[in-house]
Amino acid sequence: LMHSLSCTCTLFYFDVGELSFVLLTAISTKVTGQIPEWINGSFLRNGPGKFEIGNDKFNHWFDGMALLHQFKISKGQVTYKSRFLCSDCYLYNKENNRIMVSEYGTVAMPDPCKNFFQRFLSRFEIPRDLVTYKGDYYACTESNFMYRVDPETLETMKKVDWSKFVAVNGSTAHPHTDPDGTTYNMGNSYTIKGAFYNIIKVPPTKKKPTETLEGATVLCTIPSIERTRPSYYHSFAMTENYLVFIEIPIKLDLLKIVTGRLRGTSISDGVYWDSNLDTIFYVIHKQTGKVRLWHKGLVQTAPMTTFHQINAYEEGNFLIMDLCASDNGETINNYMIQNLRKSGEALNEVYNKMCKMFPRRFVLPLNVNDDTPCDQNLNTRPNSTATAVKIANEVGLEFPQINYAKYNTRPYRYFYGCGFRHLVGDTLIKMDLEGKHMMVWEEPGFYPSEPVFIPSPDATEEDDGVLMSVVITPDKVCHVYLKLLVKKTSKQTNKKNF
Repeated sequence: LMHSLSCTCTLFYFDVGELSFVLLTAISTKVTGQIPEWINGSFLRNGPGKFEIGNDKFNHWFDGMALLHQFKISKGQVTYKSRFLCSDCYLYNKENNRIMVSEYGTVAMPDPCKNFFQRFLSRFEIPRDLVTYKGDYYACTESNFMYRVDPETLETMKKVDWSKFVAVNGSTAHPHTDPDGTTYNMGNSYTIKGAFYNIIKVPPTKKKPTETLEGATVLCTIPSIERTRPSYYHSFAMTENYLVFIEIPIKLDLLKIVTGRLRGTSISDGVYWDSNLDTIFYVIHKQTGKVRLWHKGLVQTAPMTTFHQINAYEEGNFLIMDLCASDNGETINNYMIQNLRKSGEALNEVYNKMCKMFPRRFVLPLNVNDDTPCDQNLNTRPNSTATAVKIANEVGLEFPQINYAKYNTRPYRYFYGCGFRHLVGDTLIKMDLEGKHMMVWEEPGFYPSEPVFIPSPDATEEDDGVLMSVVITPDKVCHVYLKLLVKKTSKQTNKKNF
C-alpha cells in the first residue's frame, strides 16, 4: 500500500486510497496499559480518508473524502470500525471513478452545466468534524450541507441544508453549546449588498422526532469590512453572556472563486493574506443579538491569524479570551498533499518556512464609554500582561481543548493541545495557567491528533480525568491507535511530563 500522511483538525491517519481499508464490522484492538473502568461509550472522529479517486488525486489536505471512525470503549477494552461519509461529492466521485467536484485545492474537469457561484456555495468543503444539534450527530463541513449520521453504525442517515431553515450559506465545524442545550454557530450570506457574517441560534430540543434544524434563527448579522472580500473563519468564542467573532485578514476573493473554473484555478487561488488589514473583534450579546461597541467603534488589533479559540470567560468588567494565534496568515495554503508527502530535510524546509501558532491572551474591557480616558492601559487586572509567552523549545500549539463541561465560559486553569515542532503535531501538551508551566507527552515517530478531555465521574479537581487522542505511527506495524493519558498523583510523576 502507498501511504500518504493526511490530517484534519480532528484526526491523523493514513490514506490508503482504497475502500478495503474501511472496517464496517468492529474489530478488536490491542490495549497496552490499563483503561479506567469508568470510561464507557463511543469515541467518534471524522476527517479526510481518501485522496485518490480512480486516476485522479486531490491536491490539498482539506479535499479528501470524509471517513468516520468509531472507537467503542467498554470495561477496559476497545473495538474499532470506520465508514466513509456518503456525501453527494463522495457518491458522485465514486460513481464516475474520478474527481467530479472541485474542492479547496483541486479543480475538477469542467462541467458547463453547473452554475459556478452555486457550486462554490454548496460544494466548498474545509476540515470536517462531528457536531451535535438537538441530540443528533452531524458530519459537517463549511458548506451549507450537513449529514446526520448514526453514531453506532456510522451510516449516513440524512442530508440537511442550512439554507432551508435560515438564510445562511454553511456553518463552522465548531459550534458552542449552553448548559441548557442551546447551540450557537456562524454562517455566511452573500447578497447584492455584499458579504455578511451571521450568528445562528439553534434550540436545544425537538418538538417532533423527525426534526433537524427547525427553530433555528439568525441572532445577529455583521457586514464584512470588505464588501466582496469577506474573511475566512473556522470558529468563534463564547462566554456566559457573549459570543466573540474575530474577523482576520485571511480574505476570500469571491470574484476569483466563482470564476475559478473558467480560469482553471481552484478555490485556494482566491484565498489570500492581507497584512495591511487589522484584526477586528465583534462581541455579540447572546440574549439581544446586539454587537457591543467600544466608544462608538470596534475592538481592533494588529493583523493575525486564529483558527481555534481555547476558552473565553467574563471576570468582573473584563472579557478574557485565550486563542491560538500567529502574526502571519500564509498557513492555510501550505497544506498541499505534495508537502505532506515529503520527509526528512524536505519536510523540515516546508515547516521552517511556515508561521507557527502560539497561545495568546486578549483582555477586552467591557465598561468602556465616552468618559473613558484615552492613552491609558484599561487592563487593570492585577498581575496581568495579556501576552503570550514564547517557550524555550519553540513548540507551536493548536487544537486546544479544556474541561468543557465544567469550565467552558468560566475561569479555568488547564488546557490541552497538540504541540507542533514539525508540519504535523508530534506532542500532546497540558498547560497550567496558574503555575505557568506545561507537561508534554511525546514518543519518537508518534503523531497524535486533537486531544479530547474526559472528566472523571468523581472528579474533585479540574484536571481529574483522561486525555484521549488518536495517534498514527508511520514506521510501526500498528499504524493507528488510541492513546489515553491519565492524570497521575504527585507521588507518581513530576511536573514536566504526564
